[in-house]
Amino acid sequence: MARVKQNTAKTEELTRDRLIELYMNYILENEEKPGTVYKFCKQNNISESEFYNFYGSFEGLKKGIWERFFEHTLEVMQKSKEYASFDNREKMLTLYYTFFEILTANRSYVLFTLKEEGNILKNAGQLKGLRQKVKNYTAELIREGNEAQQVKLLKRSETIFSEAAWVQLMFLLKFWMDDNSPQFESTDVAIEKSVNTVFDLFENTPLERVLDLGKFLWKEKMA
Repeated sequence: MARVKQNTAKTEELTRDRLIELYMNYILENEEKPGTVYKFCKQNNISESEFYNFYGSFEGLKKGIWERFFEHTLEVMQKSKEYASFDNREKMLTLYYTFFEILTANRSYVLFTLKEEGNILKNAGQLKGLRQKVKNYTAELIREGNEAQQVKLLKRSETIFSEAAWVQLMFLLKFWMDDNSPQFESTDVAIEKSVNTVFDLFENTPLERVLDLGKFLWKEKMA
């Protein structure tokens, strides 16, 4: 009797994005993390060596997903013809709006992976790569602005601004996770107000924006 050959042909070449897709689908369908790389690869008809071509562990893959969210954000932004003409404030607004649109498209996965340990701060490991990318991007914005400044005293601190941007993103991420408004409209308002506040702080006119942001956050908390 002739042997029946198993169909081991892969439907498509494994790429980083495809591996991310497989992992996220597993999480969404099973509501838990895969037990081992071996079982995950076997279930998805890929070899362990293929997995390790991209990531050394599931923890590395989880970090990579957040990095890919940010990379995709930049790709989308830079496709816009208007982006190059934006000032720094407009670029930061565009960055956050686009980033949270991408998170919203993957909201079920994001909520699962961040709520898994109960606290965003406990997820610092998987957000480590994202943190570095955000800080690099915002530091570059300030660097470009400083190069255009003729007066040395008007130049801004890349370190302070980039760290402030990361803290701001964490605040907005927590806000978005708790946002129950239609189409996450409250998050859009929070983005606008918080970005304006940070830039006004750097321009030494903070009081009006800080009070405006404080009133908004108080209203949302009490709603």
